[in-house]
Amino acid sequence: MTVPRIGRVAAGALLPVALLVAWQLVASAGVYSAAQLPPPGEVLSALGELLRRGELWHHVAISTQRVLIGFAVGSVLGLTLGGLVGLSRAANAVLSPTVQAIRAVPSLAWVPLLLLWLGIGETPKIVLVAIGAFFPVYTTVSAALSHIDPHLVEVGRAYGRSGLSLLGTVLFPAATPAILSGLRLGLAQGWLFLVAAELIASSMGLGFLLIDSQNTGRTDVMLLAVILLALIGKLSDTLLGLVPITPS
Repeated sequence: MTVPRIGRVAAGALLPVALLVAWQLVASAGVYSAAQLPPPGEVLSALGELLRRGELWHHVAISTQRVLIGFAVGSVLGLTLGGLVGLSRAANAVLSPTVQAIRAVPSLAWVPLLLLWLGIGETPKIVLVAIGAFFPVYTTVSAALSHIDPHLVEVGRAYGRSGLSLLGTVLFPAATPAILSGLRLGLAQGWLFLVAAELIASSMGLGFLLIDSQNTGRTDVMLLAVILLALIGKLSDTLLGLVPITPS
């Protein structure tokens, strides 16, 4: 690891450490009661309690599974429809207004409909995460493809590329950085939609843990769930960001 890399990691840790210190100071000063803002030590104790009971990894695993499956489905649909809209003016005119209107629907508004249409199993949860992941990928891909240099398209066609061949060998590689950014945004949105997804008759998952702790007055567990969502979301984004970018 190089020194500049170490410096960047240290700089990135400054704000979390400062927030942790401020949290401890505010909790110790009695600005809020322990029921409103438990100190970091109590949250750490809640972590140990869940680990001893063997519950934590089940919550983490089921939430991660829901996000990854939903993200895979949503991103494939986003890449497909975004590619169509980005390359075809007719498709853009027909599809874009409706898709943008649906995009404005809040995540919680989908919950009763998905319950009605899909029941209370895993399917509606994964579908809601997929909805969240779809829109950033769709928007980014369609915008990136619509702004690709026309000369690049002409060169691809001069070499006999057309349709899916042109899309796969010329256009998508040229738009790789933007597409990767859209995928990272879609993954982050998938984690945001997870909590709403786990409102749908869940008994496991970090979203369920967050909601259940609110109902039982366990603010320490509530804060732990928020911290875990932030850490796992950041970890998944970092891993996706390691995908090499090799645009044409």
